[in-house]
Amino acid sequence: MNTLSSPAEVIAVVPAAGIGSRMQAACPKQYLTISQHTLLEHSIARLFSHPAITQVIVAVSPDDAQFALLPLACDPRVLRVTGGETRAESVLAGLHAAQGASWVLVHDAARPCLHPDDLARLLQVRETSCVGGILATPVRDTMKRGEPGKAAVANTVERDDLWHALTPQLFPHTLLTACLTRALTEGAIITDEASALEYCGYHPLLVSGRSDNIKVTRPEDLALAAFYLTQIELKESA
Repeated sequence: MNTLSSPAEVIAVVPAAGIGSRMQAACPKQYLTISQHTLLEHSIARLFSHPAITQVIVAVSPDDAQFALLPLACDPRVLRVTGGETRAESVLAGLHAAQGASWVLVHDAARPCLHPDDLARLLQVRETSCVGGILATPVRDTMKRGEPGKAAVANTVERDDLWHALTPQLFPHTLLTACLTRALTEGAIITDEASALEYCGYHPLLVSGRSDNIKVTRPEDLALAAFYLTQIELKESA
């Protein structure tokens, strides 16, 4: 596997090996388009909007034939690696290619509406923490737990101190690599990078982020993401 020729203080890893079955689309969701650009292109462009992010590693499926058709494939700042069957395996493949980075920022391929202010606040975590942190939004709606195997309410969940986890998530390279490796080896259920650190006893910081930093997972999300992205771009060009 190739590694980056010039290590950067912060390298971003974008796992993009999934198929996005819930989108009911003919292609993986990261290749759906908004304004003639794929979600993957938009998501990576949001990362490059901050000068601290100089390299992005994209982990794609071994049989992915679409990435090579994008202008991203010729961008010297972007490195393609082969991802795994799970998100954790794809992120770990990216981490192995990011040797020399002190901090790694992991971002969803289908989260194109990252606001630059949120990214800047998250990156400030490097100044105060040796563990890292994640963007998240406090839960505002009433939360219900369902009956196991039934479409019925079991009980209401107290929403105090509950947060929706977002991306990017920012961690020291060596710490995230060690935690992901241990969690995978021990068969832990890893839903995001923070959960790997939690499994190993660490407590990442919660950085309050914007609720419009949505992840496109269902067909109706695409139009909403297009609206939010337009608002960000209009504000940046003003």
